Amino acid sequence: MRNFYSVPLSLAALLLSLGSHAGQEDSAVAVFAGGCFWCTEADFDKLPGVLETTSGYIGGSIENPTYEEVSSGRSGHIEAVQVRFDPRQTSYAKLLEAFWPTIDPVNGNGQFCDNGPQYRSAIFYLDAEQQRLAEASKTALVASGRLQQPIATVIQAATTFYAAEDYHQDYHTKNPLRYSYYRHGCGRDQRLQALWGKSE
Repeated sequence: MRNFYSVPLSLAALLLSLGSHAGQEDSAVAVFAGGCFWCTEADFDKLPGVLETTSGYIGGSIENPTYEEVSSGRSGHIEAVQVRFDPRQTSYAKLLEAFWPTIDPVNGNGQFCDNGPQYRSAIFYLDAEQQRLAEASKTALVASGRLQQPIATVIQAATTFYAAEDYHQDYHTKNPLRYSYYRHGCGRDQRLQALWGKSE
């Protein structure tokens, strides 16, 4: 016997699927590395127009790396954050502008208390326009004379981005006390104050 409820339910599922795809088409993606991804994720989550952030790993030589492999430096990956944003509310250029004051651009061997290439700062571009904007942003920062040392933050093409383990996602909201203790203990905001003259 035909189930008369199957047609509207199927239609509803189709519409829901289409709506989901439409939302993705109306968004854009950027990838930034700024040391510990808990902190980078928290910094981007505060920005208007940011729809979603995902902590993960990029730039390495093995597939589906684990946190242990990345943090040990064996995989060649960098801790990074994938940012999905609404181009109608913000822009890639604005994300770049917001990114710089959240990192120590002159440290080429990590960020704050986290040392090693797996914690270095980087901008991973997904297309030629992002590359152009990222390089222009870095050039403008150099020309400003704001920093007294060479900028070590690299700009390179994005490779496969692997989402980190679930317990790393939204860490600043799931574990606010531990996150606050880590961020303060790492000296992140103190260093940002010294570099940029403001506290994040």
